[in-house]
Amino acid sequence: MDKGADRLRWTRNDALVAIGAAAVDLLGFSLGTRTEGMPLTVPAACALVAAAMCLLARRSHPVAVLAAVLLLGIVPNLAIPDPAPHFPLGLAVALYSVVRFSRPAVAGAAAALTVPLVSLGQGGSMVPGGWTLVASAAATALVAGAALVINRWQGQVAANQALQAERAVAEERRRIARELHDIVAHHITAMQLMAGGARANLAHDTDAAREALVTLEDSGRIALREMRQLLDVLRAGEEPDEAPPAPQPGAADLERIVTESRLAGTETEFTVDGPVRPLPPSVGLTLFRIVQEALTNTRKHAGQARARVRLTYHADEVAVEVCDDGGGAPPPTVRPAAGTGYGLIGMHERVALQGGTLEAAARDGGGFRVAARLPVPAGRGGGGGERHR
Repeated sequence: MDKGADRLRWTRNDALVAIGAAAVDLLGFSLGTRTEGMPLTVPAACALVAAAMCLLARRSHPVAVLAAVLLLGIVPNLAIPDPAPHFPLGLAVALYSVVRFSRPAVAGAAAALTVPLVSLGQGGSMVPGGWTLVASAAATALVAGAALVINRWQGQVAANQALQAERAVAEERRRIARELHDIVAHHITAMQLMAGGARANLAHDTDAAREALVTLEDSGRIALREMRQLLDVLRAGEEPDEAPPAPQPGAADLERIVTESRLAGTETEFTVDGPVRPLPPSVGLTLFRIVQEALTNTRKHAGQARARVRLTYHADEVAVEVCDDGGGAPPPTVRPAAGTGYGLIGMHERVALQGGTLEAAARDGGGFRVAARLPVPAGRGGGGGERHR
């Protein structure tokens, strides 16, 4: 499809608005002319319908649609002798669209020109004046004012949503920072123990001392990498934990999450492809959180759906995919995660921190799909990576 055809697309709501405006204007003109003892002429009826059909393009070309509606609106005024002052619904919708979707200067000029143009031929005179102009001005001001109020309200809604999203990102970053802090603390503790073991065995058991030093080196490398990520996240303004942190989950805990999903009533399939190898703790934690959020959303939004979790180990990356069939009904394009309503934002933050990619969208056949790919070059897991059961 070319760009011109794409710009002329219209929605079902646009069609309903056009049909409704045509019906209301035809009915209003018919009743008005019958009251005055004059029939609604064919040219007038055709002009009313044509003006309403122009509303199909009101979102993409609002100014052109308003101009067409104003020009077509002159036809009924000329085809019907001495028409009473009126403001067609199709014209009201066209003017509303200009104020809603155009720049303020364009909207002001359109409203100013609408007043005299809509009055042409009304009241039995081609020169608008008197109460006809007053009525047209009042109707124009009412329509333009309603559009301005809607614009302001939608702007406030968008600002509130942006603020909530920023807060959600900040909360998720603090949560990620807490978890990375726990991982770094674990590895530093392991380094201290390994150093003590190497010192104790250095004199009489050099092999044990060498193995401890190798483990110490791996733990130090991982701790340094996680510390750099921790500094990127900027763990600031956080309350200290009252209880000691628990070990962070990883890819080895996905089976537990899948089992919990089954016990909760969701039929869940879990497969692992490729040679399983140790992963850096932060990568394993990211995989765990993605699967956890996705399965929680499936239970919350998809009802009695079936889910599938697939973990794939590649040579230089690890991929995870969580799909559901929607429980027989197509899901929304974006599903909020349980609790916050911003789970997808949290997923993107975690994946971006690892330098990976995330896809989350509705499936064509119904249901939802979340897929992430995280780079893990060969050897990145090291001896200090998470252990797989």
